[in-house]
Amino acid sequence: MAFKPSYSDLTRQIENLNLEFKRLKAAEAVFHRQNDSLKALHDTSLGLLDRLDKEELLENILERAASLNDTTHGYIYLLTPGEKTMTMKMGMGFFKSQLGRKVSIGEGMGGRVWQAEKPLVVDDYQTWEGRLTDKILDQLRSIMGIPLKSESEVHGVIGLAHVEEKKTFDPEDIATLERFAALALIALEKAQLYADVRHELVERKRTEAFWRESENRYRTFLESSPDPIVVYDMQGVATYVNPAFEQTFKLSRDELLGKQIDFVPPDSIPETKAAIERMLSGQKIHLFETKRLTKDGEILDVQLSSTLYQDEEGKPLGNIVTMRDISGQKRIEDELEKYRNQLEELVAERTIELEKTNIKLGQEIEDRKRAEKALKKREKELQSQSNHLEEVNTALRVLLKQREDDRKELGRIVLQNVQELVNPYLQRFTQGRMGTEQKTLAKIIETNINNIVSPFIDKLSSGLAQLTPVEIRVASLVKEGKTNKEIADILLVSKNTILFHRHNIRRKLGIKNKKINLRSHLMAMDK
Repeated sequence: MAFKPSYSDLTRQIENLNLEFKRLKAAEAVFHRQNDSLKALHDTSLGLLDRLDKEELLENILERAASLNDTTHGYIYLLTPGEKTMTMKMGMGFFKSQLGRKVSIGEGMGGRVWQAEKPLVVDDYQTWEGRLTDKILDQLRSIMGIPLKSESEVHGVIGLAHVEEKKTFDPEDIATLERFAALALIALEKAQLYADVRHELVERKRTEAFWRESENRYRTFLESSPDPIVVYDMQGVATYVNPAFEQTFKLSRDELLGKQIDFVPPDSIPETKAAIERMLSGQKIHLFETKRLTKDGEILDVQLSSTLYQDEEGKPLGNIVTMRDISGQKRIEDELEKYRNQLEELVAERTIELEKTNIKLGQEIEDRKRAEKALKKREKELQSQSNHLEEVNTALRVLLKQREDDRKELGRIVLQNVQELVNPYLQRFTQGRMGTEQKTLAKIIETNINNIVSPFIDKLSSGLAQLTPVEIRVASLVKEGKTNKEIADILLVSKNTILFHRHNIRRKLGIKNKKINLRSHLMAMDK
């Protein structure tokens, strides 16, 4: 009898088939997802072979990782060597506005992954105790981060996030992101390697350019140097000579290069060999004076400096010799030596003459001393006579003073008598009715009287010693209060002449261009 399953058994079988179908569907989904992930990894790996730009590669990795994990929000933190913070260098979606954000180790999601050096998943960033306090981050929900680690060093952090409440990341998402993190690390290492190679090439080119420039500079220096220069190898064979060497020694490069130059005179060979030995022992030859021959047999005095040059390992390759023709300088030195000897002879002769002159001067000094003694004796006699004359002069000054006082007194009396007894009547006479001839005669009388008494005007004249007689007469009339017209009439001259004399009087008395009354000044001189 055949077994006939019950309804409950069929139901269980159907449920089991449904569960198996669901497991197969889930397995198929995982398979497709892994297949897509591997395909994306394959494509990204191929991109690593063709691209050299680090930022472009990292952006491509981040986009593919986000796409496979069904999100549009991702970031990459990178650690700058020598710094203590990580900087967000790449961001998409929500994190695009966060580029440049820095985190320290242990700070936020990036800092925690950096510190732990392993993946980290947070289901709800808003309630996570390690979140950053920035309110703009409140939009984040589920977030995960993977360290970009090579051996024991973390170079950065790559992460993805959801802003939807129900979306989270599962272990498969973490595994996918780890694969892309490995690719990102390869991209970083490749970019760094490329940067190092490029830097090395740049440095090599710069070094080559420097050496070319140095070579050109030194060759230009050697070619343009006015001093002869020759380069020898260790066998003494000339490998280079500059134009000045050819010109000085009258030898061409064809005659010199690849040969040992035979231009040392026989007398200079020993000292030259000794100098070469000193140079080979490590000593520098500096300004060594010797002699050298030109092609036509002329012997030149030269000043020579020589030094070894070496290869990169310090092995000597040869020596460089610089020479300077000092033949002209030597001739000048010889002439100076002759001139110096002549001067010494002249000095010796002059010294003998000076000694004779000194003897003669000594005799003259003795004669002068004797003359000085005689002069001192004569001075004493003259002093005695001078004292006697001084006494006589004193007596004469007393007599002259008395005579001067008598003269002043006489002048005062005469002047007073004329002013009191003559001038008033003469003025009344001149003011009366007279003819022209009579007035003229009266003015002449007044003028002559003034001329007669003028020597007695002591106080006025003593202050006017620098004035002419006419100016003294004008000054006397001004002092008496006469006007310019009156003075002109008295002295029979024009008014302009009186103005001219007044101008000269003011200038000679030192009151020109000063607000000082001439009459007042003259009257003050009598006090």
